[in-house]
Amino acid sequence: MLEVAGVVHSARSAEFDEEWVKERHVGDGESLARRLAEGKALSIGTGDDWAIGADSTVSVNAVRYSKPHDRDEATRHLRAFSGQTMLLSSAVALARGGRIDWGHAETARLEVRPLSEGFIGSYLDAEWPEVGQCVGVFRMEGRGVTLFDRVEGSHFTILGMPLLPLLGALRQRGILAS
Repeated sequence: MLEVAGVVHSARSAEFDEEWVKERHVGDGESLARRLAEGKALSIGTGDDWAIGADSTVSVNAVRYSKPHDRDEATRHLRAFSGQTMLLSSAVALARGGRIDWGHAETARLEVRPLSEGFIGSYLDAEWPEVGQCVGVFRMEGRGVTLFDRVEGSHFTILGMPLLPLLGALRQRGILAS
């Protein structure tokens, strides 16, 4: 997303224990996504360089889901999502000099249509293993769009990062031209 938007950047893996934060978190998906994004930004930020961290969470019926560990778990997730409302929260944070300078989180509502066993199997045949890297077991830019009857919220949030608020924050800080 950053590349397509013309944001010059380099990608680094965060040295951050997400599982530790998830296990101890009390609160909604937005606040967890924000804590994860902030932790990632702080873990890669050094000196005066700006660091961007982003993360997403998914919950269905107040149960939080992580990326599936294997295809069997992906199948169980899709069964649980079938006919339900998925809340997908994404957050982004900017860090510099060892502190968080800015952050934003928002939630999209995705109405998952009823999914048959046959559909789940054929969907995973076509999309596995790529969707195994996605919380919610879907890529909206792929066949994942066929999981839903209705979507409310920002397309960028669903893709994993509230891009428009981030671009605004980058312009405010003089990182991007306004």
